[in-house]
Order: sequence, then C-alpha cells, then structure tokens
Amino acid sequence: MKSLIRLLVGVVLLTQFSCGDNPEKQAHALLQKSMEAHGGADKWEEMSSLKFRKWTKLINEDGSVESEITQQMEFRFKPYFEGKMTWTKDSLVHVVTWDGSLMHYLMGANEVKNPSFLASKKKDLDAAFYAVAQPWKLMDESAKLTYEGQKTLENGKLVEVIRVDYGPGTDVWYFYFDPNSAMLVANEVQTNDHRSLIYNLSFVEADGLRLQGIRESWRVDENGKKVFLRAEYSYTDYVIAD
Repeated sequence: MKSLIRLLVGVVLLTQFSCGDNPEKQAHALLQKSMEAHGGADKWEEMSSLKFRKWTKLINEDGSVESEITQQMEFRFKPYFEGKMTWTKDSLVHVVTWDGSLMHYLMGANEVKNPSFLASKKKDLDAAFYAVAQPWKLMDESAKLTYEGQKTLENGKLVEVIRVDYGPGTDVWYFYFDPNSAMLVANEVQTNDHRSLIYNLSFVEADGLRLQGIRESWRVDENGKKVFLRAEYSYTDYVIAD
C-alpha cells in the first residue's frame, strides 16, 4: 500500500502544474497538497505502526444516547497490514484482530467464530482505519478521484470537493478541503440507505502528522441539510513507530 502511495505521489508531483481542466489530475493535485498539509506522504509511509484511543458516542434521532464506547486501536503496516481493536463492555474485554489473512474475535475467554459476525467486525476495523488514514488513504489504487470544484457546506464553509468512487455497488464519498490550507475539513458519504456529513473539528499533532482529533457526524438529507447529530468521535493518545 505504501509503495503504491509513493508511486502515485511521484506521478502527482510531475503533473500537478499541468493539470489543465482534467478533473482526475486536479483531484490528485489537490490531494497531494492536502497530504503535505497533514504532514506529508513520506512521513505517513515511514510508519511501521499507529496506535491511538478512540471514543465514540452514537446518538438517536430523538437525542437519546444509543451507545458510548472507548476503544484502543492498533494498526501495523510492516511487513504487512494488521489491525487490532480492544474495548471493555459489561466487564468483558473484547479483542478484534486481523492478522493479515484471518479475523479473530475474543469476548473474555471465549472466541467467536461465526463467519458473518467476523465479517461485520472486519468492516468495523476497516472503517476505523479508513477514518484515521485520511487523507493518505484516498491514494488507494481502487479509488477513482474526481475534482468537482468548490461548494459551500451547510455551516457556511467554502471548500474544494473531491468525489471518491470505489466502483459499482459501493458507497460514494465526497471529501472537502480548505481552499487555502488544503486541510481536510469534512467528508460526506452516500450509502444505500442514508447520507452522512462528517466534520473534522480539530486535529492532533503526532510525530509531524496532523491526525484526527474531534469529529462529529450528521445525518443529512439529499440537499446536505442537517437532520440530526448521529455520532461524536474523539481521537487521543497517538503513538507512532517508524
């Protein structure tokens, strides 16, 4: 993954000053600027592991709290990608691990082996990494990037927009960047049954990288108007190893 990012960044550096009106080249040029604003592609590639603590609160439409959880996250990149999530619920320690080929789930001393359950936890782990790895993760080979110009978000913020498409039947993502700093200020996703707008309210400086700090996720209608606050997130205690 990281060698691919390095190759793509090299291509971007060669083309960013001759993008013309090509929306794909414009998107890659903007993404390159954003990665630099967040600490650089090289710095991200140098990591061998990333650890942090993530707090999540899910909120129902009536304002009541659906759930609240604090998880310890760990991702290893060398020699291959591995992931781990640990949290405590009802006095039981839950541990989800991806060892590079298989998913495992321990609930206390008991191992859960249901395939569909493990598949859902793999999606949770992938989603957690996708969130913390922005904007670098958008350089994945599977992502088709298209620059869509500027727009004004619901909060009045003017942004530059990149649409990210992962192919037929997948969620459609929109990433919003500050026109001046190129920082990633928000993203929006259209799933098969709802639309969410996620604001990046703050970032945390960790070993030269500007990573997720506080975020909030809103359910919005087809016009981007807020319907209700769905989730709040806080990322802390980053530990990066080269």
